[in-house]
Amino acid sequence: MQPKELLIQTRRHFFQQAGFGIGSLALCSLVNRDLFAEAAANPMVPKAPHFAPKAKRIIFLFMAGAPSQLDLFDYKPALNKYDGQPVPQDVIKGERFAFIKGTPKLLGSPHTFARHGKCGAELSNLLPHLGTIVDDIAIVRSMQTTQFNHAPGQIFMNTGHQIPGRPSLGSWLTYGIGSESTNLPGFVVLLSGLNQPDGGKSCWGSGFLPTVYQGVQFRSKGDPVLFLSNPDGMSSETRRRSLDLLRELNSAHQSGVGDPEISTRIASYEMAYKMQSSVPELADLSSEPQSVHEMYGTEPGKASFANNCLLARRLVERGVRFVQLYHRGWDTHGASNNEDIVNKLGWLCRETDRAAAALVKDLKQRGLLDSTLVVWGGEFGRTPMNEARAGSKFLGRDHHPRAFSMWLAGGGIKRGVTVGRTDDIGYNVVEDAVGVHDLHATLLHLMGLEHTRLTYKFQGRDFRLTDVSGELVKKLLA
Repeated sequence: MQPKELLIQTRRHFFQQAGFGIGSLALCSLVNRDLFAEAAANPMVPKAPHFAPKAKRIIFLFMAGAPSQLDLFDYKPALNKYDGQPVPQDVIKGERFAFIKGTPKLLGSPHTFARHGKCGAELSNLLPHLGTIVDDIAIVRSMQTTQFNHAPGQIFMNTGHQIPGRPSLGSWLTYGIGSESTNLPGFVVLLSGLNQPDGGKSCWGSGFLPTVYQGVQFRSKGDPVLFLSNPDGMSSETRRRSLDLLRELNSAHQSGVGDPEISTRIASYEMAYKMQSSVPELADLSSEPQSVHEMYGTEPGKASFANNCLLARRLVERGVRFVQLYHRGWDTHGASNNEDIVNKLGWLCRETDRAAAALVKDLKQRGLLDSTLVVWGGEFGRTPMNEARAGSKFLGRDHHPRAFSMWLAGGGIKRGVTVGRTDDIGYNVVEDAVGVHDLHATLLHLMGLEHTRLTYKFQGRDFRLTDVSGELVKKLLA
């Protein structure tokens, strides 16, 4: 007759116990035990960068939908001169467009341009507020990407790969150097505009990194974080006792299996408890003086890009490492007056220009700009040709990955410079091309991280944000 303990032994128990034998030796050669130990202690504690950083934090203003660089940053008189004429076939030979059919016609900008500041940067009349800070920013007119559809383009710009499943920039940063805040997440996401980004939550996911490093979405209206408040009938003391018990149970499980996701669960519970007191104060924009609201154009209690910009400043003041604002709606194909480069583009700029410029001014006057890196841009650009979808008479541009513009300001960025140049019609980059991996390498460098050294072993190989490429954009560095 078999002993009782053998009768209750399941296959799961057998393999669990076998793991302490020969199997555990193989496992230890594959698993990053240092990471597990570190995550168990405190996965968000600041870690030492590779070298002295120029910036301590990043605010990324992501204009989801792809702003038209030719109507905002990259003035092309030749487009106005040849407006309405067919684009030369040798320019578009073999090109694959998202929506354009046949031979499209060149489209001059309906907007005017003027030079601003001591640097003489040339901007559209749609960006009057940005024109007041051009001496504090760097404009890149030579961005390039490999993607020409929104979802893969947004995921690529945020994770360095067009397919979902890779860690985002904010996740890599908090994994690499942690966060300075003890009662707020290290990576916060704020949304505004028409709807969620096409790339969805993959844009701020942690991929194969422990999920403690993923972005935490805050809302700009109502409760900033859902389900953060105690349920009716539960006191703070009861919540604390519950969390203490959960921590003991999870810690016991963690010591047995070494799974970093258990550490994530422990850290998440503790962070949620701390956020119960820190978040309400943080989100109370009414405490800001009236002069600040006038500068940003904010209205407390109203969901808006302006409110999110002010909230971003308050977040970085409190030590949050990476704040990303998504403003959706920049897709201007011209199928109607609600998505053209005359009406809709102007409306989008009125929603965002004032607040984006105010953020830079506000950081500067508070002494935070030198240590805060601000980035503005979308996933790709727009074509120099009119899309004219289904014969539409409204002016619009198709997706264009070959050339687009972004701007940067703050920690370690050279002020008042314009980097890169496109050809006479803005179709191709002809000077100082900057790829997505180049941008990521530069942002990591300014944060004190060597992009080739920031790696994570997954499925047998070392992965990094910049994949197998990426060069520093030295002309951007102060």
